[in-house]
Amino acid sequence: MLRFILRRLLGAVPVLLLVSLVAFLIMRLVPGDAATVMAGPSASAADIEAMRTTLGLDQPWWGQLLGWYWRLLHGDLGESLTLGQTVWQAVAERSTVTLSLALLGMLLTLLVGVPLGIAAAYRQNSWVDATAMITALLGVSLPNFWVALVLTWLFAVSLGWLPSGGYTPFTEDPVDWLRHLILPAVSLSVMQLGLLARMTRSSMLEVLRQDFIRTARAKGLSEAEVVGMHAFKNALVPIATTVGIIFSLMLAGAVVIETVYSLPGVGRMMISAIQRRDLPVVQGALVLIGTMFVLINLVVDLLYAVIDPRVRLR
Repeated sequence: MLRFILRRLLGAVPVLLLVSLVAFLIMRLVPGDAATVMAGPSASAADIEAMRTTLGLDQPWWGQLLGWYWRLLHGDLGESLTLGQTVWQAVAERSTVTLSLALLGMLLTLLVGVPLGIAAAYRQNSWVDATAMITALLGVSLPNFWVALVLTWLFAVSLGWLPSGGYTPFTEDPVDWLRHLILPAVSLSVMQLGLLARMTRSSMLEVLRQDFIRTARAKGLSEAEVVGMHAFKNALVPIATTVGIIFSLMLAGAVVIETVYSLPGVGRMMISAIQRRDLPVVQGALVLIGTMFVLINLVVDLLYAVIDPRVRLR
């Protein structure tokens, strides 16, 4: 197991180097000059050139890239150009909001998507199956930003039941924390629960056709035991893979949702950093998000051995 973890972590190094390279190149291709933005609208040409020197933008691109990799090797993501703090501090302060949103969205997705898929598989070709799959299809088809706007108009503007934006830390007021996050979490989970429901249905249908399911029924086990203890347990491996992918997508989708609901998370910080040409923040946040994706995939791989003892991780 330890050898497997170490091998996967080593294999993640090229992936993270590629992610950091893409982050570096993308920010250099974005129109606009960070030195001009930082110097201000009334800055002279000399002031802009001095700012370029301070930011290291006067060096050739390969020199800037080598410097970027050298700092990454030492765990230094750089200093924000506008926030007055290191990138580590900026991300750490806002990661609680993003993780809270993603975890709550994941919980809602599991609570709705998995039962929906199980019901559709168990009642295949019935009205239950048709209703569940139509619901899943609508969820997959509707973009989360559109869902966010509709939910805000309905529950915040028209009915006034929930706030339309803002954030309250869980430690200050758990109830208000939930009131501020429930709409963003639902907006984030609508698309993903459709994907999870379809995958659960497909996996369950395959298992329900197996011989051991007929044997379990022949032994006189109840349908709840057959479906819950035998079928669902053996369908968990592809479902776990889908859950890992969905959680990664939710972290990425938080960029849009945090902007719509004015949540002070990592996604909204990245949008603001792009607008202000704050290169270290964007590059550092992308690298950290890429690292999170790698760790999520590693956790999913480790869960395989827990879910299915036949899987051996060496």
